[in-house]
Amino acid sequence: MKTVPVYAFTGFLESGKTKFIQETLEDPRFNSGERTLLIVCEEGEEEYDFSTYPHKNVWKEVVEDYDDLTPEKLQGWQKQYKAQRVVVELNGMQPAGAFYEKMPENWEIAQEVFFADARSILNFNANMRSLVVDKLQGCELVVFNRMEKGQDVMPYHKLARALNRRVDIIYDYTDGTTQFDEIEDPLPFDITADTIEINDDDYAIWYRDIAEESQKYDGKNVRFKAQVANLRRGVQGWFAPGRFVMTCCVEDIEFMAIPCKYDRCEELTMRSWVWVTAHVESKAHNLYHGEVGPVLTALSVEPADAAEPDVCTF
Repeated sequence: MKTVPVYAFTGFLESGKTKFIQETLEDPRFNSGERTLLIVCEEGEEEYDFSTYPHKNVWKEVVEDYDDLTPEKLQGWQKQYKAQRVVVELNGMQPAGAFYEKMPENWEIAQEVFFADARSILNFNANMRSLVVDKLQGCELVVFNRMEKGQDVMPYHKLARALNRRVDIIYDYTDGTTQFDEIEDPLPFDITADTIEINDDDYAIWYRDIAEESQKYDGKNVRFKAQVANLRRGVQGWFAPGRFVMTCCVEDIEFMAIPCKYDRCEELTMRSWVWVTAHVESKAHNLYHGEVGPVLTALSVEPADAAEPDVCTF
């Protein structure tokens, strides 16, 4: 079946999603006649006005309850309207995956944009962090709107980049102007050093950076503290040094490790702490299911004291 692109817009109620989608569908550069299925999973005070669209090939369906959704139902809507693409306004109180897991196999996310009201998003992050993390980690662009001119953008920049180093950021001001975020985020370690030294506090940031851009570490050496884990049963000469990382709350703690070739693996004790000095290659590995990622070859593995705290955070 032909791939159907999905444009997803996330954010909490009254964060500006509807207004942006309305303006996007009014723009002839986006709405040039493609048959578009608009799925609304959260209805606020703003209403869609189809009369202003340059082309009328837009049809709306409203989702009252995610539990009522199935891939067959979504596919049925797409076939009913012969839709060539889907625009979806997601429910801010639900994880994005609650909708994505219901999508037909031939639907593919083309873009995900997160809208955040600058007046309330920091409070949302303090009180409903798991939902904020969910939206920031998956989006390609975050728009902080309803900002006052001259307002300090750094708290918003730090919030976004702490969870998604690649996300583009736009500040939308109440006077009608917008500004792209151009603040550089230097890594807390020297990537140009002969051996890149990773401090205990920086493991989570380093892990995410090397996982996302392994090619920039290709051919370099790195030294970090980790716990010993098996790569998987039956694999000889390999182990997986890593750390437990908490993204937003205790429930989402995950062991994040990198495959490492080491000819003395049998001497290692599982869950023991070690200093690993290793050579990095960016290449395919079974752990990455055929994709390219970081693969280590140990130069030395030495006993270490436990990191403090033992669970690291972004």
